[in-house]
Amino acid sequence: MIELNSKIKNALIKIGFIERYEELSNKFNAKRTPSSNRLAYIDSEEVMETIQDLGYSPVFDVKEKFYKIKEEQIGKITLEVHIILRYGMVDLVWIVRENGELLLGAPWGTYSRRLIDNNYRIKKPIIGTYEDLEEILKITFKMYEDFKSTLTGN
Repeated sequence: MIELNSKIKNALIKIGFIERYEELSNKFNAKRTPSSNRLAYIDSEEVMETIQDLGYSPVFDVKEKFYKIKEEQIGKITLEVHIILRYGMVDLVWIVRENGELLLGAPWGTYSRRLIDNNYRIKKPIIGTYEDLEEILKITFKMYEDFKSTLTGN
């Protein structure tokens, strides 16, 4: 597995990424929401409104089937958030570039393996309702803001 860029690694450690993601995963797990109760059909308009209500400008990538938060430029750093909703699970990807060079562009599940051990796995949060999704997004956007602030020094 590819080693994390040192700036990314330090920012993830500083914000307590592993602990926070594990807490989120443990709260929104398969025991709480078995496969028969998962939100399988996603109303993209509902998701877009939820993201907007949380203060972000989303776009839905029809071809790749994910939600993308408008790219942010802070100094030399460019950041994006991708939200993938499939099979009642939430997968998140942070994209970070510095001067156009890709520093990070992988799903959250790979961060724990890169920070701790290749076999260390944190399961994706599971949604059964749009309320679950909203709560997960609130938590993940707070994590994103902390990460962004730590990484850019703003």
